Amino acid sequence: MAATEEIKGIALQVKPDMVTLVPEKREEITTEGGLDVAGSLDRLTPFVKELEGAGIVVSLFVDPEPLQIEASSETGATFIEIHTGAYANAKDKKEAEQRLKEIKDSVKLAKTLGLRVNAGHGLTYNNVRETAKIEGIEELNIGHNIIARAVIVGIEQAVREMKEVMAAA
Repeated sequence: MAATEEIKGIALQVKPDMVTLVPEKREEITTEGGLDVAGSLDRLTPFVKELEGAGIVVSLFVDPEPLQIEASSETGATFIEIHTGAYANAKDKKEAEQRLKEIKDSVKLAKTLGLRVNAGHGLTYNNVRETAKIEGIEELNIGHNIIARAVIVGIEQAVREMKEVMAAA
């Protein structure tokens, strides 16, 4: 959800178990990068604390950058979700390996700061295996690719196939 007062009000009424705060621009079809937590710390900290205080677990969708992860820990959020888009869109094996290292380093940093970690964006049946191997990630968010596959084979088979790919990691 966007970190706006209007959306926060809805969340406080509905009381979901968890929300993930993402940067949201009107023209975007999907989020194209992580939230600038470091640049919005003064605004996000009370926002996060109000949601967490209402019993709503908060995750911050961030790029795998130390500055953003450190700032995330200062907000009081329970989770971060690491944006895996740069890894998913890597142009070659060398770049993919570098992006994967950034994700691994980010998970380690987050865990040392007491954050729980999820990851996602752009993950597919073809690139999820390496991220599934990363110790410390609790959940991978892979909705788009699974739903696209489900159009052809059905949701049950699409989920089963993704779980098989991840289990092979």
